Amino acid sequence: MYRRRLTSLPLFFSHFHQVKRADQLKIYQAFSAEILNPAESESSSTRNSPFVAFVLGGPGSGKGTQCLKIAETFGFEHIGAGDLLRKEMYSSTEEGAMIQKLMREGSIAPSEVTVKLIRKAIESAENRKFLIDGFPRSEENRTAYERIIGAEPNFVLFFDCPEEVMVKRVLNRNEGRVDDNEHTVKERLKVYKAVTLPVVNHYAKKGKLYKVDGTGTQEEIFERVRPIFTSLSSLV
Repeated sequence: MYRRRLTSLPLFFSHFHQVKRADQLKIYQAFSAEILNPAESESSSTRNSPFVAFVLGGPGSGKGTQCLKIAETFGFEHIGAGDLLRKEMYSSTEEGAMIQKLMREGSIAPSEVTVKLIRKAIESAENRKFLIDGFPRSEENRTAYERIIGAEPNFVLFFDCPEEVMVKRVLNRNEGRVDDNEHTVKERLKVYKAVTLPVVNHYAKKGKLYKVDGTGTQEEIFERVRPIFTSLSSLV
């Protein structure tokens, strides 16, 4: 199943190569024509709808750190799907007990549960601009989100980073998993490539993807991210 999904990835990576900053803005504007055209978004319902950006990348790609910087600089609400599940797991709700049971069995929460937690977080927030960090992780996550929410994300930010860089970052950071070692990190990356990259490929084909080079320092990466959100500042 995974092998069939991955056959289209070389085409994606050859097509969405890194470009200069000026060209990046042109590409992003072309991808987001429906967002950037005020004439097509005059209704109050559209203006009041949440603006959602999915943020994807492998472990150690820097997406979490960049989400924090984007949220602080541009006023987005940062929502981590994993954080929502952990919070629910330790609550007294029926779904929290179910999540705990699944975790003990080595299973993961159903996509519908995660999406409903995301929807609840969006609906309860005063903010209307959201970064959904690390979600959707799979095509099943993606289809569940679009079915339950009834909408696609406004765009998808993807941090593209070489495997050796991601492995080094995960092993060097203090907040990593207690069992992190080179083998376990590489196994996680295999799952990420097989399960998450098809989601990236899907949104690339739909013209909603913005790929960012995830190498370099946090500041260098953020300077590649900044023009995207600066161009949106008056529109969301």
